[in-house]
Amino acid sequence: QVQPVESGGGLVQPGGSLRLSCEASGFTLEWYSVGWFRQAPGKEREGVSCISNVDGSSYYADSVKGRFTISSDNAKNTVYLEMNSLKPEDTAVYYCAAGPDVSGLVCSDVPIVGAYDYWGLGTQVTVSS
Repeated sequence: QVQPVESGGGLVQPGGSLRLSCEASGFTLEWYSVGWFRQAPGKEREGVSCISNVDGSSYYADSVKGRFTISSDNAKNTVYLEMNSLKPEDTAVYYCAAGPDVSGLVCSDVPIVGAYDYWGLGTQVTVSS
């Protein structure tokens, strides 16, 4: 069963850092692009970043560019989201999602919800003093 599993969320002060992990359970990253999304209370789920399995390209929402970095460790079958200079507005539940991708179209820009087939349960990130 294809099931992304997130971990690494928590409470951090403004300006701090967190690293989220997305373990690819039941699938291998070789065939799937992976995206990170977030959803704050009362808001729609939005794309944060994605990494393409086809060529390793990565994309970021404007709101996180220069602060977040996505990476993939195929040996560990895990994708990471390094988050630095965190702001209170980054507070949300963060979701990892995977989509089979042979053409490079799943991750070709800031990720969109409809392009991903498999979703994790999410991990809470709270940025507060």
